[in-house]
Amino acid sequence: MKYMTLKTVSFTLTALLFFQGSSTVQLFAQSASPISKSAAEKIQQVETGLVPWAMNQDSRSYTIAERMAKYNVNGLSIVVIKDYKIDWAKGYGWANAAEKKPVTTHTIFQTGSVSKSLNGVAILKLVQDKKLDLYADINDDLNTWKFPYDSLSKNKKISMANLLSHTGGVSVHGFYGYKKGEKVPSIYEILDGKKPANSEPVRSMYEPGIMAEYSGGGITISQLILMDITKKKYEDYLWMEVLKPMGMTQSFFNPIPAESKNSLLASGYLENGKEMVEGNYHIYPEQAAASLWSTPTDLAKYVIETQLSLNGKSNKVLSKESTKLRLTPYIDDESALGVFIEKKGQEKYFTHGGGTTGFIDEYIGSFENGNGVVVMTNSANPGIAREIFNSVSIAYGWKDFYQPSIKKTIRPTDEVMKKYLGTYMWYGKPVEIVNEQGELWLNAPVKSKLYFTSDVDFYMTEKAVDYKFSIDANGFVNGFTDTNGRKVEKTG
Repeated sequence: MKYMTLKTVSFTLTALLFFQGSSTVQLFAQSASPISKSAAEKIQQVETGLVPWAMNQDSRSYTIAERMAKYNVNGLSIVVIKDYKIDWAKGYGWANAAEKKPVTTHTIFQTGSVSKSLNGVAILKLVQDKKLDLYADINDDLNTWKFPYDSLSKNKKISMANLLSHTGGVSVHGFYGYKKGEKVPSIYEILDGKKPANSEPVRSMYEPGIMAEYSGGGITISQLILMDITKKKYEDYLWMEVLKPMGMTQSFFNPIPAESKNSLLASGYLENGKEMVEGNYHIYPEQAAASLWSTPTDLAKYVIETQLSLNGKSNKVLSKESTKLRLTPYIDDESALGVFIEKKGQEKYFTHGGGTTGFIDEYIGSFENGNGVVVMTNSANPGIAREIFNSVSIAYGWKDFYQPSIKKTIRPTDEVMKKYLGTYMWYGKPVEIVNEQGELWLNAPVKSKLYFTSDVDFYMTEKAVDYKFSIDANGFVNGFTDTNGRKVEKTG
């Protein structure tokens, strides 16, 4: 599936792991009121119809409660968009489990890389106002710092279009954030990788314009360009020129929320769903890449404004032409300017996901017909958002959206399965493949069943790729490889 290419890496490293769910979840749900009878019926369909990317002869749909337990999600908030309007909004579970503080439709979550979409709007506003050339050398607009080109860029210049579409050949995939009380680096220290920055310098990896490779570092350069051009704080410009005009009144790019917002903030949780992030959240001075705080309702306003602008029906920030440019892939067929593009049948969608320490979220919006979904969680585990997207698409009849991979599964012999038991290094952490009641499971914090389609080929419903065990010349299993070419080594 195309989604598992560049967009997958839009999450932080923490968010790329799958972890074991507990068997039960205490589910508290609260809706925005009032909800119409038709919306209530749709909610019931969505809440009981979650489905994964692949289906087999034994597959079934799941409830939101079941999948929140599976993915260790304490709190979840959803908005569904229909006909360019919010059809319903609802919160589930706990913004803070220990305090029994429920998620409501007003709960504010850290959005992580979804920040990049709003940053894209801000940059295109500068282009629209003729304050920035989208295709010029970035050093033409950098005044307080210059990008240090070297031989790796092969004398090719990086443009803002490269930065926004991740085609600049620029390093630093994502950022870890900073705990409360830690010294927070300046943007210059971040770009040069100097202490107290906890990331590497942002530099060329290869020449720009040849391929898309996700770079939060490149987006951070765009942040500095905006500040150099406008002579304003990043959060101030984004509030006045982007968030406020769209009506996103509960959203802000301030890395540390104002005290007046504290009662509305969700607390982030680590992979097991039991440990809360120290200090409730991390601080991200890489504002354009990761610092936006928002609600699903506010993000839905952004999605709707994008849809209306694209169809020439609104221009609160960008014109139809500017929005069309923002949603046009720059080099490949999916990497646009702050968004990724998906095609489902004849319909196109714009989307972005985000992950910080303790938070995962994702949105999707259609180019036509005014459909969309926003999902936000205070969990470190991805997976549930796409299953909710699938459920919404079925309930609302989105043509060709949910096209599961249909697989016929088998059960290998006990002798074959015994070869696969052991320890593997999974995204930098040791995990076990174990046999439970005659089935193999990846025993990580999100526990995943291995579904076999041959004696060596398998998949897991939590991650939309296929896998193949690799066996050496002596018949020993030394790991497995996914369809994207990633090798998972067996260590014991």
